[in-house]
Amino acid sequence: MAVFFRFRTSLNLNSLKHRNLAAASIAFAGNNDPLTSKENKRDILSLLKSESNPERIPDICRAATLNPDSHPHRIAFSVAISKLAKANHLNGISQILEEVKSRPEYGQNESIIGHLIVLYGRASMPDDAMRTFMEIDKYGLRHSVNSLNALLFALMLAKNYEEVKRIFFEFPRTYGIKPNIDTYNRVIKAFCESGDLSSVYSILNEMDRKSIKPNATSFGFWLEGLYKEEKYEDVSKVLKLTDKYEIKSEVIVYNVRIQSLCKLKKSAEAKELLEEMLCSGIKPNSVSYTQLIYGFCKERNLEEAKKLFEEMTERGLKPDSNCYFLLVYFLCHGGDYETALKVCKESMEKGWVPNISTMKSLVNGLASVSKVDEAKKLVGLVKQKFKSNVDVWNEIEEDLSQ
Repeated sequence: MAVFFRFRTSLNLNSLKHRNLAAASIAFAGNNDPLTSKENKRDILSLLKSESNPERIPDICRAATLNPDSHPHRIAFSVAISKLAKANHLNGISQILEEVKSRPEYGQNESIIGHLIVLYGRASMPDDAMRTFMEIDKYGLRHSVNSLNALLFALMLAKNYEEVKRIFFEFPRTYGIKPNIDTYNRVIKAFCESGDLSSVYSILNEMDRKSIKPNATSFGFWLEGLYKEEKYEDVSKVLKLTDKYEIKSEVIVYNVRIQSLCKLKKSAEAKELLEEMLCSGIKPNSVSYTQLIYGFCKERNLEEAKKLFEEMTERGLKPDSNCYFLLVYFLCHGGDYETALKVCKESMEKGWVPNISTMKSLVNGLASVSKVDEAKKLVGLVKQKFKSNVDVWNEIEEDLSQ
C-alpha cells in the first residue's frame, strides 16, 4: 500500500526553497519565527517533506521551535527524523534531539523524554535511546513503566529484539518498575518478530502469576507470527487459549487472522472468517473488508474485490482513502477502467485523489477504450478541485487532445 498516498495542496517548489532558507536565517538570527504562528503550523510539514538537503532539516526544526509534547509537532519530528535517517545523517538527528534536551522543560516532562527515546529508535540509534533512558534520574525523575515501554518500543523499531528481551527481564527488578499490559505486549511482539514463538507461553504464564490478563493485541501479535511461519497447528492451540481469556470473538483477533491469510494468498479462507463473524453476530469493521479487498486484488480476483467493496458500503462501513486507492489501482491494472472511474470519482468527492501514476493509468486507460471525453472530464475535475501538479495535468490534457 506504500504506493498510494493522499494528494494535498502544496506550495510552489521555488517558494518552498525560499522559505527553507528563510527558516534557517531565522534560526541563526534568533528572531521570532513565523512558522510557529497558528496559521503557518501546517507549513512546517510542507517544508520538511519538500526539503531535499538534509543539512537544512535541523535548521527548519530549530526555527519552528518544535515541541515534542504537541501532537502536530510530534508528526513533524517523526518526518524530520525519518528523512535524516534515510539520508544516514545521524549528526543531524543528534542536533535536533539534543537541542530539545537543553530546554528547561525537558527534565520536567516524562512524556517528552519518552518521545525522544522512541525517536532515537525510529532512527535506528538504539545506543542513544538507551542513553536517554539512563539519564532520566539525572533530572530527579524516577524510571517508570512509561519510560520502560518507550525504550522497549524504540528497540523494537531498531529491530534489536535480543536487547528487548534482556531489558524486559532485568530492568523491572533493577529500577523497581512494575510491567503493565503494554510492556508484555511489546515483549510478545519481540519474541514473535524474532521467530521465538514458543517462548510466548512463558510470557503468558508470568502474566497469569502477576494477575495481568492478556488482551486481543497480545494474541494478535502471537497469531500474526504463527501465520507468518505457517504453523497452523499452533494457531489452533492459541485460538483455544483465546477462548480461555474470552477474547476469541473480538474483531481485532479476526482481523489479524484475515490479514495474515491474505498475505499468504489464502483470501478465500480469509473470507470464510468474515462469514464466520457474521454468522456469530460479530460485526466486522472497515479494516476487515479492506484487508479482504486487498487480498483478492493481489490475487487478481477483481470481481470478488468489487463485491466486497459493495457489501462494505451496504453495511454502512466507510472505506478509507487507502481502500479507494488500492481498488482504483488494481482495477486499472485489470483493465476495468469504467469501474475504476466510478470508484475514483467517489473517492474524489471525499477529497481523496490517488497518486499521479495511478491517475495517469486511469486517464490513459479510458482513452484506450474510446472514452476520451470521460478522461478529459476527469482531468478537468482534478484541476478544478486540486491545485497541485497543474503543469503535469496540463501536459496530460494536451496529450488527450492529440
